[in-house]
Amino acid sequence: MRVLAVILLALMTAAGEPEQDITGSTAACPVRNYSYNPRDMNQCVNACKTCDHGTTVTCTTSCTLKGAH
Repeated sequence: MRVLAVILLALMTAAGEPEQDITGSTAACPVRNYSYNPRDMNQCVNACKTCDHGTTVTCTTSCTLKGAH
């Protein structure tokens, strides 16, 4: 009986919500909406906030990690 409960729990955990596929639409957004230079901090942050719905803090961190100055 315990084995059945463990197997059932494992299957329920593994059957969680599937991850969404990344289609590249986020990468196309800045190019489509801006004359976009990913190395320019202001442009990168503005595109991140608009296209990725980020905040100034998260977008600044993201842009810094991508090499923007």
